[in-house]
Amino acid sequence: MEPFKNLFNEKLVREFANNIYTYDNSFKKDEYLSKVLETLENLELKDRMRLISSLIHPFLNKDYSHTIEVLKQVKAYFTAAESMGLQSMILPDFVEVYGLDDLEVSLDALEYFTVESSSEFAIRHFIVKYESQTMKRFLIWAKSNNEHIRRLASEGCRPRLPWAIALPSFKKDPTKVLAVLELLKHDDSMYVRKSVANNLNDISKDNPDVVINFVRNNLGISKNLDWICKHASRTLLKAGEKRILELFGYKKDSALSIKNFVVDKTVQEGETLNFSFELVTTKVSVGNVRIEYAIDFQKANGKLSRKVFMLSQNEIKQSIKAFKKYQSFRPVTTRKYYKGLHKLALIVNGEEKIIREFKLI
Repeated sequence: MEPFKNLFNEKLVREFANNIYTYDNSFKKDEYLSKVLETLENLELKDRMRLISSLIHPFLNKDYSHTIEVLKQVKAYFTAAESMGLQSMILPDFVEVYGLDDLEVSLDALEYFTVESSSEFAIRHFIVKYESQTMKRFLIWAKSNNEHIRRLASEGCRPRLPWAIALPSFKKDPTKVLAVLELLKHDDSMYVRKSVANNLNDISKDNPDVVINFVRNNLGISKNLDWICKHASRTLLKAGEKRILELFGYKKDSALSIKNFVVDKTVQEGETLNFSFELVTTKVSVGNVRIEYAIDFQKANGKLSRKVFMLSQNEIKQSIKAFKKYQSFRPVTTRKYYKGLHKLALIVNGEEKIIREFKLI
């Protein structure tokens, strides 16, 4: 797969500059192109975006409001082309760089630019500087007829949005965020509902009780809201949080046991670890169950670091169920493997039932 940074290439820069010049011929297009293209290829994704956006102003020496109106017209270029949502984030990035001293013009611009794209990264700087005023605008955006604007109301205030600055005040107290999410939790758009769930999942990392209460008060109301509750609880479920497990019907059950647990004794890097087992109950049926497996990976310092993987979560209507699974140890960029002792544990409804050792060779 081609790196996303390559979307911000010479072709894009030239077409972008031509469009700015179309709407304001005082734009020093040739000088802009020369300056951007001399370093573009040496930069990574976010730095390419910032280079393209931040150099607009020096070569279009007009006031901020005028430049925003020009860029609103330029946005039609991105809207007309397919698959240009990421590239069009150049526009809100300009607002982030130059608009922090003009709140109303900037919020209007970010609302405009987020359609068929996203202003989720730029808006956060305005929350930090103008929290109260910006969050009032979020309450208005949450009632918009446009799903992109409604999604911005949720995605923009996530306390821990990946690749963006964190929002420490919302990590401490997410009350203002919850007011927005309450307006969006019944949204017809999956695009919006997914953002609501991700926002709640962020909140759960700092304020688990808040999300547990949300689930307690909203679970069972509708199919869409049930999905939000489940997706919002994924970090808490993986952590084995007893209260959230019980809300979803995953209770510790002494009648459940693991039988015939077989794990490869060794696995070679680049190969797969195979394991199998049977989940057995003394009752008529296993019932509602969440099954995970955890691997304690060897670290460079000789200690073990656990990662939990989902295996199955559903209702099992028989009294015994067999499972066969494998875990890849093929090299990946996100994990370095170290030879030696590892462990594999089976977790049922948040309770570790059994653990076995194996060696990576």
